[in-house]
Amino acid sequence: MFNKILIANRGEIALRIIRACRDLGIKTLAVYSDVDERSLHVQLADEAICIGSGPSTESYLRMDRIISAAEIGDVDAIHPGYGFLAENPHFAEICANCNIKFIGPKAATLKKMGDKAMARFHARKAGVPVVPGSDGIVESEKEALRISHQIGYPVVIKAVAGGGGRGMRIAHNDVSLVQGFVAARLEAEKAFGDGSIYIEKLIEDPRHVEFQIIADTKGKIFHVGERDCSIQRRNQKLIEESPSPIVDPILRKKMGKTSIRLAESIDYEGVGTIEYLVDRSGNFYFIEMNCRIQVEHPVTEEVYGIDLVKEQILIAAGYPLGKEWEELEPKKHAIEFRINAEDGLQGFRPCAGKVDFLHFPGGPGIRIDSHLYQGIEISPYYDSLLVKLIATGNSREEAIIRMRRALDEIMIEGIKTTIPIGKSVFQNSDFKRGEYTTNLINKILAAKKSLDEI
Repeated sequence: MFNKILIANRGEIALRIIRACRDLGIKTLAVYSDVDERSLHVQLADEAICIGSGPSTESYLRMDRIISAAEIGDVDAIHPGYGFLAENPHFAEICANCNIKFIGPKAATLKKMGDKAMARFHARKAGVPVVPGSDGIVESEKEALRISHQIGYPVVIKAVAGGGGRGMRIAHNDVSLVQGFVAARLEAEKAFGDGSIYIEKLIEDPRHVEFQIIADTKGKIFHVGERDCSIQRRNQKLIEESPSPIVDPILRKKMGKTSIRLAESIDYEGVGTIEYLVDRSGNFYFIEMNCRIQVEHPVTEEVYGIDLVKEQILIAAGYPLGKEWEELEPKKHAIEFRINAEDGLQGFRPCAGKVDFLHFPGGPGIRIDSHLYQGIEISPYYDSLLVKLIATGNSREEAIIRMRRALDEIMIEGIKTTIPIGKSVFQNSDFKRGEYTTNLINKILAAKKSLDEI
């Protein structure tokens, strides 16, 4: 087992990793930017080293400074969390060259899945259904027009290095395609340093369903069910639940086998998530694989009674998965709501500032994953995620009731948050019936705007 792990991240995921390390008796080294000096992950880690200034390009994305901190701290391994360097194959290679264990898949696997166009290629090769689209990177507007005419409008323009809805545009005709092509490339270049894009057919009003994969270094691979991530704003997830209301045991078995087949084909190790779009007829299409722990992993933990971060560390240390993983079944229903520092009524505009007052809800079936405390300053430099509020029940109905109770109880004052949007979703009749798509929040906001105009 590792003696000390460096956590190359911040916020709630850094705290989550610290807790898993403590359960395993592993010491932790936090790295931080100067604006995060008072953050909880810095205060709770066994050691902490400042690696730069506020912008992530000067701190959490600086591989050289992270490796220097790892050498100073004499760590055995680095846990990248999610985002930042979590899926960077070059960083994984550097860790290996420095004899530091990268807690995640091998660099070769990250290369196959990190580029979304390449990921589609490997998915097709493994016999996994993919959304119709370009075979690889689209180099020009002329080529983009040709492909769009071939597969038919509407289409989605996507950044190959994309994530979080950035570098993505929807086009319904030639004019919006050319505009979206240029805009997506510019946004992708700015956000990821790579302006490469590809094109897919738009599956209208789909469900977004992802499967949790776990694989040891001995060749054993299992899936741990699905999460429905269809409630989104700006193509970014806001609410996730498990099990999905539209996935029955037959579809779960089929999608699970498909996910394992893909993971086997790329020699996967660790935890990861394979994401699909599911249409109204129950057909599913691969869209991407996230080779890391997901933001929404607590949903699966609550439903299946497991600790995915702890298992991720054990796998990296060489421990095999036991036979009990073959028998896992969903025992409960869980829903996660991401509370972000955003103004939902102003296009989900990020809202930095000071948390003047804070009260977290409690009671049966409520879990809070957060780095917040009263008086903390929310920086404009990083992701707007503040709190992951997870409600668990013996049924979906019970989980929804508990979530509504928790949202009535939670208080975050001083900044705008997505709490009002969450309350609207959990009171929505389509959501309560489980009959929703990725367009639900747009419908809720449109209805609210119409009422305001009246």
